[in-house]
Amino acid sequence: MLIKKTYVDVTSKLDPKGGNIRIFVISPNIPAYPQAKFPGVVCFSEIYQVTGPVERFAGQIASHGYIVACPSSFHEFEGPEPIPYDVEGTDRGNKYKAEKELAGYDEDATLAIDLLCSLPNCNGRIATTGMCLGGHLAFRAAFDARVLASVCFFATDIHSATLGKGQNDDTLVRVRNGDLTGKGELVMIFGKQDTHVPRVGRDLIRTTLEDANVTTSFLEVQAQHAFIRDESSKDRWDAALTRTLFGFMVEVFERTVGRDLGPRLGSGGAIEHVC
Repeated sequence: MLIKKTYVDVTSKLDPKGGNIRIFVISPNIPAYPQAKFPGVVCFSEIYQVTGPVERFAGQIASHGYIVACPSSFHEFEGPEPIPYDVEGTDRGNKYKAEKELAGYDEDATLAIDLLCSLPNCNGRIATTGMCLGGHLAFRAAFDARVLASVCFFATDIHSATLGKGQNDDTLVRVRNGDLTGKGELVMIFGKQDTHVPRVGRDLIRTTLEDANVTTSFLEVQAQHAFIRDESSKDRWDAALTRTLFGFMVEVFERTVGRDLGPRLGSGGAIEHVC
């Protein structure tokens, strides 16, 4: 499916400079069907904003029949341009990640979802995904009742509760409080060699989700951090594994937002124990 790219600048009420957040939008393009409607996906980026690898990842999702919105996470500090994958860019991105208010991250997610729901070619069925910092943001976006599925790639800072300025990262606290229970489907994907999220951290996330009865798939694969980044990956890119997990993500999206199954009623009943 062909795609087209554009962007929308949306006013951020929490931006201390009173500025806008640029949200890049990648949509399916079917000229013969101008009234076609598609589900929406918010794709959150790494600390480097919307770089080439993020845009290509989002473009692949759009080509499967989804309108994808990619917010520029650090609009409080600089423009929407991608941050280089070099040492200076990494330091800058990590600095912004720690200085941005948690409420600012949540507003960005709300604005991206609002934008998708306002588009005439979006049917209002929303999923999220993201990598690294974006994996955590896709996780938090799942607290929004409009989000029906979230696929989070090597999400950082969840286990340590260190996202944003101050000591108020409440992601797992909200899970324990039941904010995801009975809502959409959550998929967590981690590399077992990921030095950013060690085994104890992955175990904490898994246990917290399962104890809260969140509908979760938890995948641990033989990979390092940032293994889906096809540029400047520092020799960590695994193209074959990325292709496999992309297919897994698309299956989740097709099953949850790609089709309108009506309201969810219960868990579907007890599973019969048969061979």
